[in-house]
Amino acid sequence: MKKRFLIGAILLAASGFFAGPAAGQCASLSLEEAIQTALVNNPDVNITRLAEDTAQAKLSQARGSNSFSVKAGTTFGKSEQNDKGWNNTNGTTISASLPIFNGNITGRNIESAEIGVDIAKLQTQRKWETTKLAVIKAYYDVLQAKKQVAVYQDSVDKYQLHLANVEQLYNAGSKAKIDVLRSQVELADARQILIKGQNTYENNISILKNLMYMDQNEPVELTDDFVYEPFHEDVNSCVSYALEQRKDLIVDTYQVKQKELALKNALAGYMPTVDLSVSTGWNKQVTPSRNNHSVSGTIGVSWNIWDSGVTKGKVNAAKVELETAKLTLNKDKSTVDMNVRTDYNSMREAEKRFESTKEAVKEAQEDYFIANEKYKAGEGIMLDIIDAQNALATAQHNYISAQYDYARYKATVESDMGLDVHPSTSTVSNAPSEK
Repeated sequence: MKKRFLIGAILLAASGFFAGPAAGQCASLSLEEAIQTALVNNPDVNITRLAEDTAQAKLSQARGSNSFSVKAGTTFGKSEQNDKGWNNTNGTTISASLPIFNGNITGRNIESAEIGVDIAKLQTQRKWETTKLAVIKAYYDVLQAKKQVAVYQDSVDKYQLHLANVEQLYNAGSKAKIDVLRSQVELADARQILIKGQNTYENNISILKNLMYMDQNEPVELTDDFVYEPFHEDVNSCVSYALEQRKDLIVDTYQVKQKELALKNALAGYMPTVDLSVSTGWNKQVTPSRNNHSVSGTIGVSWNIWDSGVTKGKVNAAKVELETAKLTLNKDKSTVDMNVRTDYNSMREAEKRFESTKEAVKEAQEDYFIANEKYKAGEGIMLDIIDAQNALATAQHNYISAQYDYARYKATVESDMGLDVHPSTSTVSNAPSEK
């Protein structure tokens, strides 16, 4: 981990990408830059990555338990009896032990720990995939909110202009007071919606910065926008790929193997164990001498013939855990299958929507223009203006949401499938010591 952050610091100094813009400037941020920054800086990603080090440490422990163990010890004593003076004693021992046979429990523990290392790596890779998806969604949420604010602002501007026209007509005696009041109410409502939209935009910006572990006070400008990219795979191909490639499903498979090893270890409790031990010791001197030392070697065999059902209980528990792991694998496969299909269908639905809503916006704009001109000419009524404006805003929002829904669902389908994600070797790390 230290090496990764050191590399990131060097790249940071060299590129200056996130060194912090000068006052009044905004950091330009593409979608790929946002993703790569999050893959390096996001705390959840780094916490997940640390699990690899933990798994590696457990593997070292498992391997060490299958080798020699050496212990050394010494004692010092001082005693007095019947006023005959003090008697000093000391003794030193060195012993070594080696497990010879325990039903291959240590061998299976090593194998399970090796699987644990693979699991930790897969979990890190899956975390990269889910983090990428979160960043893509947050990035498009910001873009969508920004465009929606523009629509809200356009509605306010139109109502403001319409109110000015109505007031002129009212002053000229061609419109009633009620039209002025209704125009004022519609303008006030439009302003309320604009304020809410601006707040949504600011909140979405904060969510994106949080994913990148970026200073919330740093201004940022998003440089990418929605670009339609066709998705050519059919749903069954996506499901098949996901069931083979999803990292969390592979983790489930590995965990089944670990539970199988655990069951075999539990069954090994019915078998004897054999240990080899060698020791030497001496008394009343710092180092051994020819006449003052002892050496011994033993081979110990033990067999737990009766343990009141303890081993049987361990075996039964291991069987249950194995069955649970198998059921979890099957359940997760079913969930992945369902998620791919539902997200794929939602993607296709959004794809159809943004094609159809594009024409609806043009038609709503023309309708609003006609309603506005008729009202100015005294041939239309106030309700026509309101209906036309609402229809135009709705068509614009539908078109915007359809585009970004497609982009988000497309990214979700790719994440559901488990498409590989890796931090770029040129990614800049900006992980601060404190947020």
